[in-house]
Amino acid sequence: MKISPKYRIGAGVTACVLGVVLLPLQCRAQDNGQAARETEERKMKVYHSPLAGRWYAGDRETLAADIASYVDAVNSETLDNVHALVLPHAGYRYSGSVAAFGTKQVTGKQYSRVIVLGPSHRVSMPNVVSFPDATHYATPLGTVTLDVDFIAALGKSTYFRNVPQAHDGEHSVQIEVPVLQQALGEFKLVPLVVGQLGIHAARQIGAHLRRLIDRDTLVVASSDFTHYGTSFRYVPFRDDREENLRKLDMSVFEQIERLDLAKYFEVLENTGATVCGRCPIGVLMAMQVPGTKVHLLKYDTSGRMTKDFDSSVSYLAIAFTGGWQLDRELESDSDETPRLGEEDRNALLGLARKTIDYYLIHKKKPTAADVGVEITPGMRQIMGAFVTLHKEGRLRGCIGEIVPRRPLFEAVLDQAVNSACFDHRFHPVTAGEVAQLHVEISALLPPRPVASYEDIVIGKHGIVLQKHGRRSVYLPHVATEQGWDLPQTLSHLSRKAGLSAEAWREGATFQVFEAIVFGEER
Repeated sequence: MKISPKYRIGAGVTACVLGVVLLPLQCRAQDNGQAARETEERKMKVYHSPLAGRWYAGDRETLAADIASYVDAVNSETLDNVHALVLPHAGYRYSGSVAAFGTKQVTGKQYSRVIVLGPSHRVSMPNVVSFPDATHYATPLGTVTLDVDFIAALGKSTYFRNVPQAHDGEHSVQIEVPVLQQALGEFKLVPLVVGQLGIHAARQIGAHLRRLIDRDTLVVASSDFTHYGTSFRYVPFRDDREENLRKLDMSVFEQIERLDLAKYFEVLENTGATVCGRCPIGVLMAMQVPGTKVHLLKYDTSGRMTKDFDSSVSYLAIAFTGGWQLDRELESDSDETPRLGEEDRNALLGLARKTIDYYLIHKKKPTAADVGVEITPGMRQIMGAFVTLHKEGRLRGCIGEIVPRRPLFEAVLDQAVNSACFDHRFHPVTAGEVAQLHVEISALLPPRPVASYEDIVIGKHGIVLQKHGRRSVYLPHVATEQGWDLPQTLSHLSRKAGLSAEAWREGATFQVFEAIVFGEER
């Protein structure tokens, strides 16, 4: 939308003088029309990006030509069903040629909404995602309408709010807008600046976004990868810098490709890799559903471009394909309900027990091959999982993951160790106790939101309660084992979250899930 220029009063006065009788009437009509236009403009809150002329060309023709030159230089086949991208966000002269490999994939395609997730480089926002107080974004290529209804729906989550200073001068979101304008034409924009997130917040934010999107939504995570050099305070190696940078960046991409969110954050923590958009990428990973494929489109570094690896930034363009499978479809698709036969269950229980034994001896997590367990097709299904340990009829450990994001056997392997050694309610299991443990596994179907706690069915549904940033979970069988009705269950769940016993009655949100529960013979 083009913003009208201010009314120039001098020209109007001259016309009135010359017009004697009729022109003063025209002048008043012009004044009324101008007033109407200015009133309409005041209703619009237009955010004018300050990047023009610094991060990219400041005039429409030059900017459009620059973007076109990058995209036209890409000679690669396009993928079907691209629903998400990771794009770099440096100045176009550095990252434009890499970003073009991503935008080429969506050029000319139709998306009604584009969500751009960019990191906050300057403002501390722990576990917060900020949306702007605006109705439109303006760049030299024109004005984009924001999806204000979608943004309002986001604001119902405690993770989303408006932090004005987060958007002032933050380039990570804004720099993606012109290339999307040129590639897509008309669309509604949701520009989000992502703060510093832990893995739990990333999963929750991803789940909230996934519940609100439709099939015509494109999600873009804005991120550069490793920032190497003394100016970035990151010099993990000094030799073979180009090759070592590639290895480091690919070790991060490998986890993105596998959609292994836990391992992704672990690699970033262990290597210290300076991936500035780690949290937007984490949210994007958390949004994905089984069947998603991840494609590396292009990799490059500023060091290679400038032939100077004393200071280098890495750039990746990544595409996600398969289309969005919406939560409500995951819930209703009964033909796709995972099935676990007796062979699958016995193998999973054996994997959990042998994993605990192995970890207590070797102090590291094994692979399935390390403990001699053959992976059945059923164990490869994408499911959440909890591993529960009892000793002499008493709980001895219980930890798991609710959202299906990786093969079931991988979840069981990790959570067996966590339940035995890292459940903060108990001291770690000792080698002498293992023979006394009873192992139980809950393989989980995807969680889904419910409008009210009245929709929860005791004995059928596992429950996730969330309020004021606090969260707690019960597996489906907990309430029936304890003999609790629904109010009693929710009161205990509230206290488990660190809230009052009556906190569930107002302002809490709920998700439910179902589970396939099986255990060793006693």
